[in-house]
Amino acid sequence: MLESLLYPQTVAVIGASTNPEKVGYAFMHNLTRSGFKGKIVPINLTAPDILGVRCYKSLEEYGDQIDLSIIVVGGKHVKAAIESSIKAGARTIVVITAGFKEVGEKGAAAEQELVALCHAHGVRMMGPNCLGVLNTHHHMNATFAPTLPPPGHISVISQSGALCVAILDWAASQQLGLGKVISFGNKADLNEVDFLQALAEDKETRVIAGYLESIKEGDKFLRVAEEAAGIKPVVLLKVGITQAGAKAASSHTGSLAGQDMAYGAAFRRSGVVRAENFEALFDYALAFATQPLPKGKRIAVITNAGGPGIMAADAAETVGLQMATISDATRAKLQPLLPPTAALGNPVDVIGDAEPERYINAFEVLQEDEGIDAIVVVATPQNMTRPLELAERLAATHKGVKPLLTAFMGGEEVTAGKARLMELGIPNYPAPDRAIAALKAMCDYAAWRARPTRIVTRFPVNRRRVDRVLQWHIRSAIPQIGEVEGKEILKAYDFKILEGNLAATAGEAVETAERIGYPVVLKISSPDIIHKSDFGGVRVNLANAEQVRDAFDLMMLRVQRRAPNAFIRGAYVEKMGHRGREVILGMTRDPQFGPMLMFGLGGIFVEVMKDVTFHLAPITREEAVQMLMGTRSYALLKGARGQSPVDLMQVATALQRISQLATDYGEIMELDINPFIVGEVGTEAYVADARMTLALETK
Repeated sequence: MLESLLYPQTVAVIGASTNPEKVGYAFMHNLTRSGFKGKIVPINLTAPDILGVRCYKSLEEYGDQIDLSIIVVGGKHVKAAIESSIKAGARTIVVITAGFKEVGEKGAAAEQELVALCHAHGVRMMGPNCLGVLNTHHHMNATFAPTLPPPGHISVISQSGALCVAILDWAASQQLGLGKVISFGNKADLNEVDFLQALAEDKETRVIAGYLESIKEGDKFLRVAEEAAGIKPVVLLKVGITQAGAKAASSHTGSLAGQDMAYGAAFRRSGVVRAENFEALFDYALAFATQPLPKGKRIAVITNAGGPGIMAADAAETVGLQMATISDATRAKLQPLLPPTAALGNPVDVIGDAEPERYINAFEVLQEDEGIDAIVVVATPQNMTRPLELAERLAATHKGVKPLLTAFMGGEEVTAGKARLMELGIPNYPAPDRAIAALKAMCDYAAWRARPTRIVTRFPVNRRRVDRVLQWHIRSAIPQIGEVEGKEILKAYDFKILEGNLAATAGEAVETAERIGYPVVLKISSPDIIHKSDFGGVRVNLANAEQVRDAFDLMMLRVQRRAPNAFIRGAYVEKMGHRGREVILGMTRDPQFGPMLMFGLGGIFVEVMKDVTFHLAPITREEAVQMLMGTRSYALLKGARGQSPVDLMQVATALQRISQLATDYGEIMELDINPFIVGEVGTEAYVADARMTLALETK
């Protein structure tokens, strides 16, 4: 795929220049300097040649076929350049020129005209407003960046051309090998999905790293990213997160979600490793490109200094890795190889005077321990360390079965050792915590690769009941579904709903309470009041008719004073349920990735603690359990600190049912079950309150 972009045989540069200050010259300079073996066709109206390459006044004068066209002319000439490129047989066109969508509506319209022209002839376009494309394995530097990194197996895609320039310069200074570097700018046509697919199929690429500001096709991205991650690691840095969408949301779930949560959920679903920053992007990519995946998360640390060893152990515990237990057999092997003052636990401290031989002795033993999945070697530049020799011997001794990451700490004393590690394919980090973070990314990806086959359960439900409620709201142009109708919908999906009824008068409230039995709960019913408690709209544990009547009258008085313009339907009278833990279950529909589920502590705590997790629907049972485990309060729900454990499997099943509801009905935009009351095993969880928001026009 995209062979004509990544592996062209003939490249035309329309707008090639003899002026070293011009972008058209930079392309010619880079193409010739990179040793491109194909044919370069510079188009220039006046120059006979550029850098020894014959020029042509036009592609018509050239008269032969081209594969790739690079356009660096002014904006008003781009369309004509594309037309001539198409006539010359170009299969891919790269528009470097800026001044299109990024400058306003007029530019956006011109950009779409270019795309339509290309599509009409079956041609793909990259850009506009981009840096170009680099393929070190094809000896092709079709960019205007000033530096060239060595060949390697990390390929980079980037929405930002300026960041690509920085990446190329940094990679060259670090001698970090790169394969393809693709800057796609405005992505009017070709976008991140196309490049993920192409690089997944590219044999020279071991790791795909990327910088994205937005994702254009959410559904397609999920599918293609998952396919790519199933073949090789995909590490992405996503920026440009705002809370604009969250501010407009009416539900707890919507207000807590935001774009960042949606992208995080999308990446988890598709197996993409998310980098928190630029530093992490290449920390992770380097580890993936050079080391085997760990079989588990048990790590061992070898160090010649206690402090850095503790730093590594602390970092491992913080991110959820496990410091491996050194077996008695391994200790017995280590003991004669290390001085009496050495620490044989984990970290294994080989003491400050350790020469490379002592490090290697310890490394060889730990490498054979089946209870260890990965090893981090930490070295500080003490008199006996000899970092260069240590680097060479570690690489020679490493069998390549378990990942080996190093942290050679220091400056000038370890410079040669760090450079040698890079040459020999051993990733080095300036501090232990960065090595541990990279290892955590590897463990997470390995776990994703080993995940069970996704099986989404479909529950028997009563869709006719749901259709009736939704159609009434849509016909009535009422987007807010309150507690009464919301519970009707949830009951159709087999949620436990306590017996209750809507009462318009105090007398009706008493009548309902007498019928369902005391104690009861009284709640205001109004499409204009979302947070009932804030308006004095909830009374609990009402034990007799007098309390119900008084509570009803007082509630109506208070609500009318606090919300004089609200439409009041009455009060919902409901059987008082058993006590239990309050959790929140929710759904919000992301415009890019579709329905996104939420779980967290419920009641008032969801706004205060914001201890919530998100996952894209549809979800499996395993993914529902992972949502529960992803919260800080999971230990509390399991019964930590003397608390009674709750029936978490009922919560997982409830999340699966919401997942089915959200995928069945695209018109439901937001949903909150808050609180969902869950007790100990043997008690049935139930919905205490619920509300939904509809899109009045089905998408």
